[in-house]
Formats: sequence, structure tokens, C-alpha cells
Amino acid sequence: MRAITVAPGVADSLRLDEAWPEPHPEEGAILVEALAVGICGTDHEIIAGEFGEAPPDTDRLVIGHESLGRVLEDPTGSLHPGDLVAGIVRRPDPVPCANCAVDEWDMCRNGQYTEHGIKALSGFARERWRIPPKFAIGLDPDLAHVGMLLEPASVVAKAWDHIDRISRRAEWQPQTALVAGAGPIGLLAALLASQRGLTVHVLDRAPTGPKPALVAALGATYHTGTVNELDFEPDIALECTGAPSVVLEVMCKAAPVGIVCLTGVSSGGRIINFDAGALNRTLVLENHVVFGSVNANRRHWKLAAEALGRADPSWLGSLVTRRIPVEAYAEAYRPGPDDIKVVLEFAR
Repeated sequence: MRAITVAPGVADSLRLDEAWPEPHPEEGAILVEALAVGICGTDHEIIAGEFGEAPPDTDRLVIGHESLGRVLEDPTGSLHPGDLVAGIVRRPDPVPCANCAVDEWDMCRNGQYTEHGIKALSGFARERWRIPPKFAIGLDPDLAHVGMLLEPASVVAKAWDHIDRISRRAEWQPQTALVAGAGPIGLLAALLASQRGLTVHVLDRAPTGPKPALVAALGATYHTGTVNELDFEPDIALECTGAPSVVLEVMCKAAPVGIVCLTGVSSGGRIINFDAGALNRTLVLENHVVFGSVNANRRHWKLAAEALGRADPSWLGSLVTRRIPVEAYAEAYRPGPDDIKVVLEFAR
């Protein structure tokens, strides 16, 4: 079968393997036919050789962690042939740590977790894959063309779940949310904010292209420029760019008793001038909470599936700006200027 693989740590080693081995039954009871995988910045970083880890029995890694497939067989009866399914990316560590022991592998404390298409587990960019029932999420048939958005949506669902938990520290009725960044994570964060009935603002540097219309379709307001130029203080802010200057500005911009969630991952090595004392004063005197969020556990994946099920299917479909057949895989992994979400299709 065909699979998209890399040699981890070797830049530009991406290739289409035409005779990749079939998934071993030990990988999971549920056999899945791949329909599509979404492509994100993590894939580009792995292709650039910046990180990634192959499974123990091979020197190549099948990439792809934003999955969408159709069940071929499930002897456990948890799903049925023909059902749409997505595979949870992370697996708990074998020790396990206290969090992994209670299925909160997204909060793993010792770093010995594994991840499909990223760290020591084959990914989903192959024609067939297997998954245990515990790590399979069934999808509504209406999500047949956009189900690969479940993985990024699960990251956002976790962020909002933690915001909701933190908000219970005091009597608090948030009204306004700011999302910095209008990539897939940012737009999905704005979707979930709008589903909560908040007044939503999205800040991005692109003045044209599809993003302003996508934000407007949510009933949200689209901004360009800088965080400091905004004329309001958000009760909730989600930073989805990882740009150091934006991260710091968002942390300082929140309203009193505000909550700031950081989902963007910054690259190191960039030094900027910043008044750390002013930030500390703001956080302390205004009772701010700033926290980071990455990955998701099964509960968050289920919440994400529910959120996508409530969304306008045409709006979700508009997030996918390019659909590329697997035969043209190199084109799919070549970034385009107006890309939001690029999808590599295995079956149509």
C-alpha cells in the first residue's frame, strides 16, 4: 500500500512509498481505509528535519496526524464497517505517569508518550491504518468532507475546556473573546467562542484572502494591525500564532480577571525588548491567568466532534483551501500564500 514517509531528522526526505507494509494487527483491532489527512505546521517541521521519531522497527516515519478514514472492519463492535472515524494522535506513556494513568495523556508529565505521525508511532498518511477502539472517534456522516479538522478542533476544545474550568475560580461573566491568529486553530477557536455566545474578535496580519469572510460568517469582527491598537480589553484571549511579540502583547491586553490561553508554539532564539516588570504588575494586580495548552485527550476529541457537528458544514468546508490527491503529494506539502488547511486525499 502507499504511504507518505520521511527519515526523521533528515531534511527534505519526504517520499511516497508505493509498497509500505500493511498495518500489523497489534496496532489495533479496527482496520481503517484512509480518506484524507490534513497538513499542518508540525508536518512541515518534521519534513524540514527539525524533529520527529520513527517507530522502533524502522528508520522511516509515516507522517500525518490529522486523520479521516472509513472503518473496514471492527471485530470489537464499537464501530461498524462504513463508519467515519478519526484516530486520536497521542498514546499514554508506558510507565505511566499520574496523568496518563487516568487517560489524561495530553498532560503527560514525563514525556514518554508516543504520537501517531510525530513520535515513535506510524501516522495516518497511508492507505490503511489500525487503531484500538479506545483511540478511535466515530464521526457524523455529515463530516465526510471535513472530518480531518477534528484533530485541530480537539486542541481548541481542550483549550476551551480549561478556560471553563479556570473561570470557576470567581464569579465571572465573560463577554468578549480575542483570538490572535486566523489559521486553522485560530478560526476553530473563534468558532467555539461564537458557539458560547461571546462577542468574538479575530486578529490576523492578512488584510485580504479568505480569512476576513470566514470570520465575518461567524458573526465575529476581523482586525489587522497589532494587539496594542485594539480599542477593547478581552475577557478571554487565545493566542494562536506563537509569535513572541504577539504573545506578550496579548498577555498584557486582557481585561481584569482575564484568562489568556497560549496555543501557539514559539521558535526559540529570538530576543525582543520587553518590560517584564510591567507584565508582572498587570498579571498580579488584575488577577490574570495565563496558561499553555497543547494536544487533547479522548474527552476533548468528543467535545470537538460535537462542536463540529453543530457548525455550518459549508463554513467548515471553506477552511479547506486545497485538496490534493496522494499522487501529487509533493504539491500538498508545498505551502501556498492563501492556504488555511491543505488536505491530502487518499480516496474520494
